[in-house]
Amino acid sequence: MNEHLYKLEPYKGMKTRYSCPSCQQYKVFALYIDTETGEHLNESVGRCNREINCGYHYSPKQYFEENNISFDKSQQHRQQRAVEQLPPKQISLISVEVFTASLQSHESNNFVRYLIELFGVEVTNGLIAKYFIGTSKYWNGATVFWQIDKEYQVRTGKIMLNSPTTGKRVKEPFNHINWVHKALKLPDFELKQCLFGEHLLNDNSKPIALCESEKTAIVASVYLPDFIWLAAGGISNLTADKCKVLSGRTVYLYPDLNGFEKWSIKAKELSHIATIVVSDLLERHASDEERKEGLDLEDYLIRFDYKDFIEPEPPAPPPPPAVEVEMKEPITVKANESNDLKERVLDWSKEVEELETYFKSVTLPTVPISISQGETINNVGNFLESHFATLKHMKGKRVFLPHLHRLQKLKSYLTQGGAGLIPSSIK
Repeated sequence: MNEHLYKLEPYKGMKTRYSCPSCQQYKVFALYIDTETGEHLNESVGRCNREINCGYHYSPKQYFEENNISFDKSQQHRQQRAVEQLPPKQISLISVEVFTASLQSHESNNFVRYLIELFGVEVTNGLIAKYFIGTSKYWNGATVFWQIDKEYQVRTGKIMLNSPTTGKRVKEPFNHINWVHKALKLPDFELKQCLFGEHLLNDNSKPIALCESEKTAIVASVYLPDFIWLAAGGISNLTADKCKVLSGRTVYLYPDLNGFEKWSIKAKELSHIATIVVSDLLERHASDEERKEGLDLEDYLIRFDYKDFIEPEPPAPPPPPAVEVEMKEPITVKANESNDLKERVLDWSKEVEELETYFKSVTLPTVPISISQGETINNVGNFLESHFATLKHMKGKRVFLPHLHRLQKLKSYLTQGGAGLIPSSIK
């Protein structure tokens, strides 16, 4: 059995051209097909027709060699059966130390600078904490979009270089995109990706909106906060394996322009997992030029002031009668003038130390628990490890104060059998 049993799919209109896994351009990628069955070999095996600007070509021979698969189909079938009988490989993870080390130097992060231009410092700080936006030294000004699953495990991170003015990915003189596990050259890394923003699914009080790019999910979460915004990481990355975590939820898909047809087909394939609706908003309103450019939801949203999308808060109720309460010594607030993000720094070391002592003294739950309405912890051990590591490493930056709040709510849940309240001294 030789490689000629696979060939590039003949051109039969734009339906036979796909998104390139390297440059992410749409309708430029030809996939290799099995000449006997006509089926695609793999969504990454093919050639980009942008030979000068991209040049991506992943042949069947490379695919089989890198995955240790024989070209002999009878051997392939035997190997596949053998693989199915083997126990699943242990998923590799990025260490907490590497992850938390990226959660600083945001003043040099191009994408963060872009967010500040759009939303200002306060909203940007909230996005940094919500999506754990990291900074990488791989390229000057680069961003790490971490893939964190529902168990608060860091699967990997996508390193990208964006323009600080447009937010677009830098593609010249080459496409600036890499992966943390590859940049670190971790040996025998067993990668299993998850949806970007998956850790937010512990909130089950909102429907889910899912788009292609991480950048779009972050920006859209400000304009349309009634959804939990996730990203697939590309038009071809919306897979059943990634979407298992969406089981039983209501999901709205927002594909980029020209991606509506492909994601509509994918939605039918995934209908056994969740209730899925594909938005045709962009398809209905796009011009021919916008289709040619392949715009996404973010390109439309940023044409407006995000404040116009937010409903004004109702008038505050009158204050309750004054009562005497026992107050702890308040956390000290210090000015941090050297930080361009102008964060306020808190001294929460005492609270963190007390919480660590408490959680070491109790038996932790081994089943998912709900610490408040919409907040579920699936793995308490992973939750504690990630939250304590972040709080210690960030040394009191106010943007990460919600991590302290969640730890205190967990303690209150365990001690009182309910969600409890955040102590007034650190509100």
